[in-house]
Amino acid sequence: MALFARTPIAPLEYSRTLWMRLWVGVVMVFLYAPLIVLMIFSFNDSKRNVVWRGFTTKYYEKALGNDELIEALLNSLTIAGLATVVSLALGSVAAVMLWRFRFPLKGAIDGTISLPIIVPEICLGVAFLMFFSMVSWPTDLVWPFNLAAITIAHITFCFPFVTMVVRSRLATFNREQEEAAKDLGASEWQVFRDVLIPHIKPALVAGALLSFTLSLDDFVITYFTSGPDTITFPVKVYSMVRFSVTPEVNAASTLLIILTVALTFVALKAQGVKAIAETH
Repeated sequence: MALFARTPIAPLEYSRTLWMRLWVGVVMVFLYAPLIVLMIFSFNDSKRNVVWRGFTTKYYEKALGNDELIEALLNSLTIAGLATVVSLALGSVAAVMLWRFRFPLKGAIDGTISLPIIVPEICLGVAFLMFFSMVSWPTDLVWPFNLAAITIAHITFCFPFVTMVVRSRLATFNREQEEAAKDLGASEWQVFRDVLIPHIKPALVAGALLSFTLSLDDFVITYFTSGPDTITFPVKVYSMVRFSVTPEVNAASTLLIILTVALTFVALKAQGVKAIAETH
């Protein structure tokens, strides 16, 4: 039985572990307590939403019955989906290009791709506003829902994050795997499809989730690039908050939180199930 006894922890190590757990707990409370309070007060039976007056679900019914709010949510989901797909393609290609090839002005291109991450969003919003006001092109023909400007702006803002995540994953890739695959007769496309893509698949999933989240909850860039007839969910919530923070706003925000968490859970679950299937 002595072989299976737990190794005693030194007092200093125990104290250090305890303080680390307390610190992590404080950080988690600091990050998630406002979201929990928001979700709780979405059931508050009070218009002022300051004091708890009772439990009700009427504000969820009111939020789901608000056609403008639902339209804004659909617009945000559409923009986020398109921005995710295009950003994933552009970011992955850019990451592989910067990782594998040597070409003139590589450092300048690398720095240019990273600019949307460094530059404040307010500057990007003003830049996009000036660009789309100077460029006259029939957006109604290109995009029937008049969301082209917002989608292009979100793609420009999101794909550098995908590039950054994929490049960090490529830094751990063993190039001997490529050489072994080529020695066995694999072509360049087969090496890319069967060796490189499986290695960067976790980064692709992480980049897609990051792009979708950044696009879905972006307000600053969307505020500058949206037209009078186009509104997204964050802009709609902001217009509602300007008057007062009502339980209807909390209910709409709670629905968005649940939707984001559900999509993230499904993506991670699908990735885990596929990884288990591949191991067997």
